[in-house]
Amino acid sequence: MRRLIALAGFALTMALSQPALACGDHVPRTAIVSAFEPEWTALKNLTHQKRECRIGGVGFVTGTLGQHRVVLFLSGVSMVNAAMTTQSALDHFHIKRLIFTGIAGATDTTLAIGDVAVPEAWATYLEANFARETPDGFRPFRFTPGPYPPNFGMIHPQGVHVTAPGAPLETKLWFPVDPELLRLAGQAAAQVKLSRCAASGQCLDHPPKIVVGGKGVSASIFLDNAKFRDYLASAFSARVADMESSALAQTAYANGVPFIVFRSVSDLAGGGEGENQMRAFMALAAEHAAQVTLGLLVLLPRHET
Repeated sequence: MRRLIALAGFALTMALSQPALACGDHVPRTAIVSAFEPEWTALKNLTHQKRECRIGGVGFVTGTLGQHRVVLFLSGVSMVNAAMTTQSALDHFHIKRLIFTGIAGATDTTLAIGDVAVPEAWATYLEANFARETPDGFRPFRFTPGPYPPNFGMIHPQGVHVTAPGAPLETKLWFPVDPELLRLAGQAAAQVKLSRCAASGQCLDHPPKIVVGGKGVSASIFLDNAKFRDYLASAFSARVADMESSALAQTAYANGVPFIVFRSVSDLAGGGEGENQMRAFMALAAEHAAQVTLGLLVLLPRHET
């Protein structure tokens, strides 16, 4: 009995001394990022040879998707979550490129619910100076030189200090997507046919389209205001607004990693009649973003081993 107890104690000690399951590897992978659960479910379900692990509170799924080695994870909603989880992924995996897939509000009046926007550059619209009000109007206190988009009342947009590998400190407002990925996205747009109906049976009353190019903007704001929507479209020439993409874009730039973003329109950011329609069309929009992501993967060269 004593020997059995001793052996049990030894086994318990060995188990406790073993390191936790490692999360991360040196295998070249494409990272596919979504903001929250409905946006990544379809892609995760299509991934083969899945292996799940956690870093902190964030779950990562590795495997193969469309003959590509991938790592999928949720950024979480908001700019801080997106930057934090993206950097964590870059620190633990050998990521060759980042693809963000998800939903957004349309600021471009030519976009409709279900359309997919593939902007060529992203900016943070609330990287800004909330200016002092004076008898002569709002007077911003600038930390970075312009020129910048025009203000919205006291809100004066400005750039952010950032460094990229091998580059000096610079001030940037716009973070461009990778030109080769954007080119391939244009090819995918010509080949992918978006469905008018979701798996749930909900259907659009118009054929959805994929629009490549233009600008996208982000901030930790759920935008449901028609006047501010019009301001973003005018001042930033923005097609869509979301809560994560420019944070991922800046993180990718700072690490020298190519990126692209697919955002499917789930609502009109306050520009539609009646209540916000995101809850009604979120699932269909997420499916469309996933369809374009898969269309791009087909065109990508296979990762080296």
